[in-house]
Amino acid sequence: MDVGTISIVLVLGLLFLLGIGMPLGFASAILAALVMIMKFEPTLLTDPASFGTGLLTSNPGTGPLYLLTQKIFDLMTEYVLISVPLFIFMAALLERSGIAKQMYDSLDFWLSRARGGVAIVTSIMAVLMAAMSGIIGGEVVLLGLIALPQMLRLGYNQNLAIGTICASGSLGTMIPPSIVLIIYGLITETSIKALFTGAFIPGFMLASFIMIYIIVRTQLDPSQAPLPEPREGDPEGGEKLLMFGGFVSVVATGIMAVLIAWTAFLTVMGRNDPNVEGFEAPLVGMTSDLPWLIGIAVIALAFIFLVAGRQRTASGWEHGKGLVPPLLVIGIVLGSIYGGVTGITEAAGMGAVAVFLIAVFRGEASVDLLWVSMMRTLRSTGTIIWVTIGAATLAGAYTLAGGPTYIAQLIIGADMPSMLVILTMMVILLFMGAFMDWVGIVLLIIPVFLPIVKRLPIDEIGFIGTLSPQHVAVWFGVLFCMNMQVSFLSPPFGPAAFYLKSVAPAHISLTDIFRGFLPFIGVQLVALAVLLIWPTIVTLLL
Repeated sequence: MDVGTISIVLVLGLLFLLGIGMPLGFASAILAALVMIMKFEPTLLTDPASFGTGLLTSNPGTGPLYLLTQKIFDLMTEYVLISVPLFIFMAALLERSGIAKQMYDSLDFWLSRARGGVAIVTSIMAVLMAAMSGIIGGEVVLLGLIALPQMLRLGYNQNLAIGTICASGSLGTMIPPSIVLIIYGLITETSIKALFTGAFIPGFMLASFIMIYIIVRTQLDPSQAPLPEPREGDPEGGEKLLMFGGFVSVVATGIMAVLIAWTAFLTVMGRNDPNVEGFEAPLVGMTSDLPWLIGIAVIALAFIFLVAGRQRTASGWEHGKGLVPPLLVIGIVLGSIYGGVTGITEAAGMGAVAVFLIAVFRGEASVDLLWVSMMRTLRSTGTIIWVTIGAATLAGAYTLAGGPTYIAQLIIGADMPSMLVILTMMVILLFMGAFMDWVGIVLLIIPVFLPIVKRLPIDEIGFIGTLSPQHVAVWFGVLFCMNMQVSFLSPPFGPAAFYLKSVAPAHISLTDIFRGFLPFIGVQLVALAVLLIWPTIVTLLL
């Protein structure tokens, strides 16, 4: 059977099976079997009693079936895949412990008196949680439990509160260590470290766009975010600023002390000597870094003792210490990756252990905490793995049938400008994202789209700057993640809506939630447009 007919059957079959509610993993596996039969043994369809010609039925360990099973085996035995349950376990511990609540209280103390401050606090908290675990669903649920009641109690506009929580809570898609980037890197054989680095600026750009939108919206219409009543004993103006400066100085001093100790360790071990064969410079840790590390520490100490004073600094620390555990976890996870200490998987394990030890130190560790966190990890990982197996099977079968080559020739044969080709892909990804889980999309669509993008003239991609050929896969991966960021809010199946609905007050309906999304979807599309217009923003740190 020709690949064009197979493609039509595949699309219609996928829509039908998903439409009747079949899980994506099973739907993909069924269609994979159908594709293999249509391509390599169609007599199984026309004359089932014959059991075909034997290519699929008599020789299961050879031919196309062997290639397919080998592809799935290789994917499932990837070492980096172990990081997925570790990051999920870390997120579950954060959600169940009081670390996130204390972080919210600290941010709320510093920013609640600003117009729209509670919404901004929610966004900042989401960024910190995204940088710790890279999980999306747990963030939306946690913010819905902590921030939504607070904003509604203060009289915030309901749509603003809902949109802030869901748009910010899905930032784990973009901000490293994103599980979406990890799976994309595995499927496309792209450096995950390069993907993390490339996603840094776009991820924080999107977060800043959300915060700017909140500030502008609340300044134009103050009734959207009424200011809370002053709390007794709250410091005013300059006093609060000095307290915050003292807190920041303490944190800066601690960070500089750790980096100075790290540099000394590397120096003693000879690991920062550029004359050693195979030397790779660490992000921080060269002896040339010592002057500015010591300089920052001296400036921070001078601010504590000469400007803020010890009493203000102590008060600032008391109100801000809830931010220290999240910053510590972020430093361990991302610092170990970019400092060249460990790989992605080991960093995920270190982060999970760090969160558990913090819970122990805070007196929150218990058998129940571990059990509930492990059960949630098992359920979430199981869902991802089954979808991965099913979608990888379907993608492999379609590849063996010649599907990617057929689609590439179809698109390139249309003789469209390069940017129109990419825009068409974006529309397809946005449409698929409204109906399908991101795991299925990255496994089914990306293996078809990425080779086409790599064949486009490099100088025709974007309008500002020119990508290097080795960075095309990284840029397209970040672009894909920005698409998936939109898909988490896209009706009718935007998962963020259902996550929030599970913890929202009864009077908030799904229609209300989707209505609250709309302006934030526009903000996300603006960020997507920036990546299309200025693709080299992804490579600024590479």
